[in-house]
Amino acid sequence: MTAGVPARVGVIGGGRMGAGIAHAFVLAGAEVVVVERDADAAAAASARLVESLRRSVERSATERPLADLERAVTITTASARSVGAARGASELEPPGSALAGCSLVIEAVPEQRELKHAALAHAEEVLDDAAVLATNTSSIPISDLAAALARPERFLGLHFFNPVPASQLVEIVVGEATDPALVDRARGWVTAIGKTPVVVRDSPGFASSRLGVALGLEAIRMVEEGVASPADIDAAMELGYRHPVGPLRTTDLVGLDVRLGIAEQLHARLGDRFAPPQLLRRMVADGRLGRKSGRGFYEWSEQ
Repeated sequence: MTAGVPARVGVIGGGRMGAGIAHAFVLAGAEVVVVERDADAAAAASARLVESLRRSVERSATERPLADLERAVTITTASARSVGAARGASELEPPGSALAGCSLVIEAVPEQRELKHAALAHAEEVLDDAAVLATNTSSIPISDLAAALARPERFLGLHFFNPVPASQLVEIVVGEATDPALVDRARGWVTAIGKTPVVVRDSPGFASSRLGVALGLEAIRMVEEGVASPADIDAAMELGYRHPVGPLRTTDLVGLDVRLGIAEQLHARLGDRFAPPQLLRRMVADGRLGRKSGRGFYEWSEQ
């Protein structure tokens, strides 16, 4: 196990982000338990994570064989029955007992306040007082989520970026009640999984979402106004400002629905400069969500 990585890490939610977070900690040597909402979601999470680990082995990103990595992962459901680990285990295990042995649990459920409240409250019930609880939220204030917890001093944000295996950044978000000593521990965890930590105070959109959404919304307004094509707007930022990916392609990768949700959060708290463009609303209503739907500002069906 890499120095600084918790021995056992829990991840609530095995979607693209949750599976990516699990992947990062498994590669660093931790045992990871992933909790999903039902058997179908858990099976999908298992397949997603195994494929991600397989690609890391093929790229020589780790010297450990795939079988060893698979043995470090358990996938279980919120309905209290395991559907088997990535390693193919078949034991029945209540998810509470699975999380109870974790010293760090990261919530990575969809960006809905009520859903996150419920997931975090359940996790806190089964964790001991020394365990740390974190959220992967990209826009919901840490103080809002901490209000549902009995031990807010043991809670902070660990905001990962998509795709997690390739991203180099984790944003550590410090809530009003977060124990300052916990921030130093979080820096160590992030560094131990091979990523760079940045520390920000709890504020709307933190640093990354606030800046990223501001740029993305302006790029969408430029498309709406006919200033330039999506490809040319992206090229201007990639070649002129050395952004590795332009703001509209990034929006497609993040998901237009996700970007709309974050923009609405920021609009409510920071005012009209974050008002979502009508083009963004129309595209989401039409199901043009980006890569995950096959079409957004770009065509993804053949990519």
